[in-house]
Amino acid sequence: MQNRNQPVAVEGYPFIALFAFITLVLALLGLKCLTVILLLLTLFTVYFFRNPERVTPADADAVIAPADGKVIFVGKVAEERYFKGETTKVSIFMSVFNVHVNRAPFSGKVVDMFYHKGQFVNAALDKASLKNEQAGILLETERGKRLLFVQIAGLIARRIVTYPVVGDLLKKGERYGLIRFGSRVDIYFPAESEILVQLGDRTVAGETILGYLR
Repeated sequence: MQNRNQPVAVEGYPFIALFAFITLVLALLGLKCLTVILLLLTLFTVYFFRNPERVTPADADAVIAPADGKVIFVGKVAEERYFKGETTKVSIFMSVFNVHVNRAPFSGKVVDMFYHKGQFVNAALDKASLKNEQAGILLETERGKRLLFVQIAGLIARRIVTYPVVGDLLKKGERYGLIRFGSRVDIYFPAESEILVQLGDRTVAGETILGYLR
């Protein structure tokens, strides 16, 4: 089951149910202190897996943020897998307090995907882009432009969820997956793209314009 209009992401249901059950058991045993702790943990889990609606900009050329969080990198990098040369990378770090449902940054066709097992170092570090567990989607637009976006696991994150398969058509702002418990998303733009965000900016998935495909 994929996340659509549910107020809480479906991937969170097992965790919420487990913590709620333990809370109930502790309450029945009269362990007040532990009951309060588990109740707070249950409520935080609901908060973590929240799945709010977003209003995606109508601007056809705009690339929107795939994740809530903080921009921790903006710059030119070499991307040899698909672009075979220089690209512009924007990295967004998601803390445990951010919404973790990811959204498609642009409309187009999924032409390739990859998944790599890896380490679980702090996702805020540059080396996480190379060393950490990750799953990527290469999207091709109607005009033949390509955009690569990569979900990267972090220090606590241990589960990357990606819904599409090769050949699927994604709509800009559509929910396409999530990463559990803190992580990052890297977006690789064609070198000639216009980038609007700067280091330290805050983004809202499905709403914040990162730049334009020119």
